[in-house]
Amino acid sequence: MTRFGYGVDATLAQDVRRAGGADAWFEKQLTRPGAFPDAAADQVRGWWPDLDRKPADLWQRQIQEIRGGWEVMDDYGRWLLVRRIRTRRPVLEKMTEFWEAMLHVPVSGDAHFTWRVDYGDTIRQHALGRFDQMLAATTTHPAMLIFLSAATSTKRAPNENLGRELLELHTLGAGNYSEDDVKASARILTGWHVDLWESWAASYVKEDHWTGRVKVRGFSDKNGSRDGREVTRDYLRYLAHHPDTAQRIAERLATKFVRDDPPPALVRRLAKVYLKNDTEIVPVLRALVASKEFRASAGRKLRDPSEDVVATYRALGVGIDRPSGEESGANAIVWQASTLGLSPHAWPRPDGTPVNDDIWASPARALGSMSMHWSMAGGWWPTGGVHYPKPTRWVPAKKSAKFSDLVDEVSRDLLHRPATKQLLATACLATGCRAKERIDRDHGLFQWGFPRLLAAVLDSPDHLAC
Repeated sequence: MTRFGYGVDATLAQDVRRAGGADAWFEKQLTRPGAFPDAAADQVRGWWPDLDRKPADLWQRQIQEIRGGWEVMDDYGRWLLVRRIRTRRPVLEKMTEFWEAMLHVPVSGDAHFTWRVDYGDTIRQHALGRFDQMLAATTTHPAMLIFLSAATSTKRAPNENLGRELLELHTLGAGNYSEDDVKASARILTGWHVDLWESWAASYVKEDHWTGRVKVRGFSDKNGSRDGREVTRDYLRYLAHHPDTAQRIAERLATKFVRDDPPPALVRRLAKVYLKNDTEIVPVLRALVASKEFRASAGRKLRDPSEDVVATYRALGVGIDRPSGEESGANAIVWQASTLGLSPHAWPRPDGTPVNDDIWASPARALGSMSMHWSMAGGWWPTGGVHYPKPTRWVPAKKSAKFSDLVDEVSRDLLHRPATKQLLATACLATGCRAKERIDRDHGLFQWGFPRLLAAVLDSPDHLAC
């Protein structure tokens, strides 16, 4: 639930119990995500109207200085974060995020921002489907074509950017192709076009397609037709089904969802499942979660900046209203993630947001997370259109409670697990309270010190790790 979600909250816990346990819940998330009504997550799309504008409209608004592309992309990040806070379909969200990072088109860019929201929607449609179909949809998508300079690539001057990254980052992996393979890959992909700076319409221009025999690894084709769409489809299907692609996808999945040094035996097993099931994603995830390696990995992954922000909102039960200004919580949330290191899909390079922990395991990140936890524990920022829980949620009105019991109750509420001895010791140090000390509503902890307790819980490995 924590590894394939964004933090346990009361609704998620209830969904798991109703499904019959974590395994049954996960299977339902994989095969019937629609069984979990998600209106609260779906409705937030309308909070940022620019997300549903057409590419040409977005571009005109930018050049007329009505609203810049970077502002629209900030809205995209906000929408993703708030959606993740509210969703009852976290597995679909998590896998959409995973593929958007692997098949990466950054949200920054004066040209491809026009198509970037549609690109994310396209990946969402395929996130629990088949990789070969997703690869075909993303490689020829206008956002990818623009980002990697294939939108204007022609037979007279084939641009190699997309052809190379398709091999290195999206399928086979570094070291598994030659420079001749890159040239042939680029030639196959000529003809796909986007009308830059004018209509932004996507099309296929037969006159721009390079013809003649092409060969990439074990794939070869006469490529005699001026319409290269069929050879593109055949080529992408070949890459999606290649054993090197299976190995690369299995390793990335195991790195993200198991540990940074995934056991080679697990990677091999996942790759076999991927190939045996015709690149279907669900059987691979099913095998991953059923593995002994996954079961033994609890608490060994670090939440990245966006995951930390989302999990903190969920843990505290912070309510978010439709934004009414820049300082609204629904708008400020993207700045919170950026302050910790990275807002959604803002990684500038083609290799995408890293799935290994070491990039986030730094003193600066730790201090940033502590600062964010502290400001939210106290309800100090953001303040517009957000609703923070009060100490009355935990401290009884007429009776006192031992501090150790209060820490345990807060831990069960925020983390859905009992407080450990280490967490109790940390809470005592953070607040100055003794384990057996009685806490009531006249106590200084209730009156002014409760943020220290909440922050101590949020700063703990039980929250930061998953």
